[in-house]
Amino acid sequence: MTDCVFYGGKGGVGKTTCAAATGVALAEAGQRTLIVSTDPAHSLSDSLETDLGPEPRKLEWVDDPRLATSDEGEFELDEPGSLWAVEIDVESQRERYERLAQALAADLRSAGIRLDDEEVERIFASGAPAGSDELVALDLLVEYVDSGEWDVVVFDTAPTGHTLRLFDMPDVMGPALETLESLRGQARRIGDAAKTAVFGPMSMFGGPDDEGEESLEAFQARLERARDLLSDPERTEFRVVLLPEGMAIAESERLVETLQEAGVRVDRLVVNQVLEDPDEDCSRCQSRYDRHERRVAEIHETFPDLEVTTLPEREGEVQGLEAVRSISRRLPEGT
Repeated sequence: MTDCVFYGGKGGVGKTTCAAATGVALAEAGQRTLIVSTDPAHSLSDSLETDLGPEPRKLEWVDDPRLATSDEGEFELDEPGSLWAVEIDVESQRERYERLAQALAADLRSAGIRLDDEEVERIFASGAPAGSDELVALDLLVEYVDSGEWDVVVFDTAPTGHTLRLFDMPDVMGPALETLESLRGQARRIGDAAKTAVFGPMSMFGGPDDEGEESLEAFQARLERARDLLSDPERTEFRVVLLPEGMAIAESERLVETLQEAGVRVDRLVVNQVLEDPDEDCSRCQSRYDRHERRVAEIHETFPDLEVTTLPEREGEVQGLEAVRSISRRLPEGT
């Protein structure tokens, strides 16, 4: 079975770095690993120094399966694994939902309710099916996990607000999809009755295509499947990334509480950018070091039941496999 690791938190705390580092560590340990960015402001390409798109791309290992390569050279793998990465593009996924809109419009027309293409587009553009990165993430989550291509899928999620909507989405969309299905059913019954009255027994031939209805049902089933995956503690873990700051601690507390109420497993906090080795001759550095120590202690007190991992303060962005690997040594690998 495919495991899932989610990294979440507010913007700019280092979720992408953590997701990339975990993915590299898992691949080095012999796991077939996919890293997924669901953040509209993608930076996974920068972290891995690789051009990524809306389809999973395999990061090439060198010919020796026990070695990987980066711009800095080769490094040895514990076991031959594989590393893939993808940046989800909502616009590239619009076709996945256009069939739902077209099928609904066809059934409404058959019942005498006339909607042109622009009206259908407005209906669906105002809701999640045609324009939600969270919904696309949930839909693709199921696709990636159930494909069997990967052992672990690591998600670099969007900032906290987006993350909360992502986990709420199955419950929000379930009733909406049921309403759409009911509306379609009523429209079809009206349309079938009208055709029977006009064409009699011949109306049984040349009826509307069922592909749209099946797509709608399959779409709802995928959301229900996503909800099951997210709340399965044996397969899914959510890790919260934060900085050693007071506001970040309060926001992370709300996020952890919300996730746990939703039945999502949260075992670990990753405190990023912690100053660990201050210059003894720099009073300002020492003050920052002391403040970070107090914040980390506060985090332990606030979250007594969670594991806390700290990552050192760094200058500049973490870019390239070698830089990412240096972070991976400080992080746990998978679920």
